Amino acid sequence: MRTGRGTVSVAAGLVLVALAAVGYVLPPAFNPPPLQADHTMQALPPQPANELRPVVAVTPVHREEISLPAEGQTLFGTVRAPTTPGRHPAMVFVSGSGNGSRTEFTPQAEFLAKAGVVTLAFDKRTVGYNFRDRDFGLLADDALRMVEYMRTRPDVDPDRTGLWGVSEGGWVVPIAAAKSRDVGFAVLVSSPNVSPLRQVAWALNEQLQRLRAPIGVRDLLTRAMGGVGFNFLRYDAMPALRQIRQPVLAFYGTMDPSIPFVESSQSLITALKAAGNDQYTIRFMDKADHAMRINGGPFAHGYLETLANWIIGLPGTARPQLHVAGTTPVQRFEASDVPAAPWYAGGTMLGLTICLAAVGYVAGPVAAMVVRLRGRRQTPADTNARLWPPIRRRLRRMAWTGLGLLVSVLAFITVLVLFSVNQAGAWPAVLAGWLVVRVLAVLMLVQEVTAVAAVVAGLREGMRPSRWQHVAIAGVLGGTGLLLVAAAYYGLFAFPW
Repeated sequence: MRTGRGTVSVAAGLVLVALAAVGYVLPPAFNPPPLQADHTMQALPPQPANELRPVVAVTPVHREEISLPAEGQTLFGTVRAPTTPGRHPAMVFVSGSGNGSRTEFTPQAEFLAKAGVVTLAFDKRTVGYNFRDRDFGLLADDALRMVEYMRTRPDVDPDRTGLWGVSEGGWVVPIAAAKSRDVGFAVLVSSPNVSPLRQVAWALNEQLQRLRAPIGVRDLLTRAMGGVGFNFLRYDAMPALRQIRQPVLAFYGTMDPSIPFVESSQSLITALKAAGNDQYTIRFMDKADHAMRINGGPFAHGYLETLANWIIGLPGTARPQLHVAGTTPVQRFEASDVPAAPWYAGGTMLGLTICLAAVGYVAGPVAAMVVRLRGRRQTPADTNARLWPPIRRRLRRMAWTGLGLLVSVLAFITVLVLFSVNQAGAWPAVLAGWLVVRVLAVLMLVQEVTAVAAVVAGLREGMRPSRWQHVAIAGVLGGTGLLLVAAAYYGLFAFPW
């Protein structure tokens, strides 16, 4: 007796609805509200003209390679110093996330050195820093070693020796400034001032909004983020910021898709006021991105001039005419925290689910091959010989579909990361990738239901599976079932499409 197509269709539809409900009911939910910005951020005054005055950057520069011992390794850097006599202000560059090569700071370091500022750019440590483990305090100690070295140089004014940090460096520099008064000033470029997890979640939501991606894409990625157990992602930047007593210059770009720039500046102001520090200057640069460049090209108008004039003018420039000025920024959504995933959706459980599914997919085809090689010795009944081949073909197709779904999800996430950097022509590719992922998920569901129906029908017709056939059936059906539940949690069956 065969199971009718109508019955199978109804069963598939009911399972689909049940799996869609899983995505809606189970936590965590992520839906950042629109940002209600402070009234002072809704209409900024323009930058004072004296901050933007041209900088004569023509002084000959002496370059020197240095190496300094640090915890667990030696750090290498490049010093650029003007050849004019006397003591000069000095600044150490602190990189953002990633490998942090000193070469990324070459244009700024050269400009400042030619303008009269001694600069030091160094390679970020590789020991104790990786994708999973990041100790911002350890990075701050590295920066302080560089400051200590710069203060010993005869061409450096020790009272005007400070730190410059971009992005992740915005979590490092405040720690160093709070630890040591040897840091004479702090320059923060695109400093998040919220937890790394909130920053990444905001950036993700902003990027997907710009890519016009379906809302389910955000749910997929934020649920995956909620299951990540990296401790540094919930780092609180405020305690260190509230201990800064030195002059602070902060830059934010109005086209930065990576940080919540309005909230970041408000957090910085709140922290410095709590510290009783009135020596802060915050500037929003028109059309600037995360690196203070225009679409990854030249630096934003006025950035280098503002930076050089502020450093050279210290201590007089520490108390500006206007604390906050520049192009009025527009941040659409709050930087909401991503709720931690429940125990059944954490990284450990997800990894276990994928491993069990993989074991099932490996065991199933191997068992089917054993059955085929042994032939009638394992399937003595004619009924088994007649009913098993079509079931085996279904199981094989299911294993390939499950593998295809896993690969397509990884490829889709990679596409999103790539398009977050260059969004040209991204919308069709993002929509197509999302469609492929969801179609494969539904196909896997249909294959699961029809395979179960085929096995049930075979048993009713007298099929008596051997031990190896039981292994094949249980392995593939069980592995697919686990993947279906995981796909449901990550919203691959949610409505609307």
